[in-house]
Amino acid sequence: MEFFKQNTQIDFMAQRRWAAILSITLFALSLISLAMNGLNWGLDFTGGTQIHLAFPQEVDLNQVRNTLEKGGFKEASVISYGTSKDVLVSLAPSKESSEKDTTVSRVTELLPNAKVQQVDMVGPQVGQELATKGALAIVIALLGTMIYIALRFDFRFAIGSTVALIHDPILILGVFSFWHLEFNLIVLAAVLTVIGYSLNDTIVIFDRIRENFRKLRKATPIEVVNQATNQTLSRTIMTSVLTLLVVLALYFLGGSMLHGFALALIIGIVVGTYSSIYVAGSLSLMLGVNRQSLLPPAKEALDDRP
Repeated sequence: MEFFKQNTQIDFMAQRRWAAILSITLFALSLISLAMNGLNWGLDFTGGTQIHLAFPQEVDLNQVRNTLEKGGFKEASVISYGTSKDVLVSLAPSKESSEKDTTVSRVTELLPNAKVQQVDMVGPQVGQELATKGALAIVIALLGTMIYIALRFDFRFAIGSTVALIHDPILILGVFSFWHLEFNLIVLAAVLTVIGYSLNDTIVIFDRIRENFRKLRKATPIEVVNQATNQTLSRTIMTSVLTLLVVLALYFLGGSMLHGFALALIIGIVVGTYSSIYVAGSLSLMLGVNRQSLLPPAKEALDDRP
């Protein structure tokens, strides 16, 4: 199944300068937002209290959330927990009191019909360790990706793909920072997923570029990259659109707990598809990728014989 014919001749690289300006602008704005606003760290990173409450009847999550907000817990996270009668309340550390018993008693006063089933504490040191390990996981993923692409293709492709993979998560973090959306372990998992998703599309295009350099001997590098992008266009659109439909279903029907995860994936799918073409491919061209850099010298000599 194809949305576009194999002989599609869209000149993607003609807009690479405008795309570079757009990418640099969005990247800079994301960094500025992160520097000024930071991230709204979730309970996983800041520490706090999680309380499992059981109600005698089906509970309205919005009503519970509003009650806690009026009682002073403005950033309380309220989600369903197994059944429509069970609720998991996540509370950030209180500035007034750090005592667990005080927090639990205040919640039970605000929600007298609720019965406390379980109380868990997440210490700030544990949260800091999770943040450090999460950042380390992203760095290791980027380094591993760069080494893999350098060995399989060329170091120019490795640089282009790595910049694209840095570009995508920073834009996601910029959106979360600008809108003060909660950043927790689930969102971190989405960011790591986006890195893998974007890399998959990039490698498909790179592989076709290498193949076209062998077939189209008289074509310029720009023509080869355009041809490779057009040849993989149907595959890219089908993959992105179908994945996006699933993620949109998660966002609108998956409940509040999955909103951050789904939103990060939505941004990542759109930005990742764009960056595979206009960041990874364009930057590789800028670095001077050509036919000689992708073929072994011995094979090149054999191919050029009459």
